Amino acid sequence: MTTANPPYRLALLDLDGTLTNSAPGILSSVRYAYTTLGIETPTDETLRRFVGPPLTETFARHGVPVDRVAEAVAAYREVYAAGGMLDNSLYPGILECLTAARAAGVRLAVATSKPEVYARRITAHFGIDALVEGVYGATLDGSRGSKADVIEHALASLAASEGVAGAVGATATVGSEDEEVPGAGAGGAGRAGRAVLDGLPPREEIVMVGDREHDVLGAAAHGIRCLGVSWGYAVPGELEDAGAFAVVESTDELARMLRGE
Repeated sequence: MTTANPPYRLALLDLDGTLTNSAPGILSSVRYAYTTLGIETPTDETLRRFVGPPLTETFARHGVPVDRVAEAVAAYREVYAAGGMLDNSLYPGILECLTAARAAGVRLAVATSKPEVYARRITAHFGIDALVEGVYGATLDGSRGSKADVIEHALASLAASEGVAGAVGATATVGSEDEEVPGAGAGGAGRAGRAVLDGLPPREEIVMVGDREHDVLGAAAHGIRCLGVSWGYAVPGELEDAGAFAVVESTDELARMLRGE
């Protein structure tokens, strides 16, 4: 049974590890990058850490010299863009979950650290694009790369689609910069400037849904709570330690949470 007014009027959805199981294509592309650079490929366990965060950060953390990170990313994209992005699959029940949330009045949009040009192809391939208001991601040139940046882009674009002229910027924030964010985790995440939300629901009625700590921290930077999913690529305790207010175990549970049941 659904409620007349769902607690979340807008859900921002991560892509990799949340909506789709993208590891096969990502990991094969990462392996190709290491081979191309002549650098020893990390273990499979370490490679899984590449699913979700920006590639520039992850390559730099795992054996690629800073001055060769751009080369690694270029090699990765060579294979990924050629077809690796579609070595990918929907998690069971995802389309049904999104359909149910949308029917209950929850606005949906994808917000991913993956380059937006790839995210649009993937969501179109799987039919996700028909269920969301927009697909927002990083830029290929790195000018927009962090999860917080992507969420800012998504919020600004969604607000603009409502006919709101308000821009997102450093001087325009919602709430006090020192206000503690509900659900924000370790390290004081959430004590940051907020994106303007004019034309959108209040931030307590917006939720980020994701599978990694950067989803939680990126959302907290805008005063938004994050609902974690257990089927993605986080290590045990990662989401809770980052400050996710809850972690769901199934797409059915996710649909119920979004619908307010």
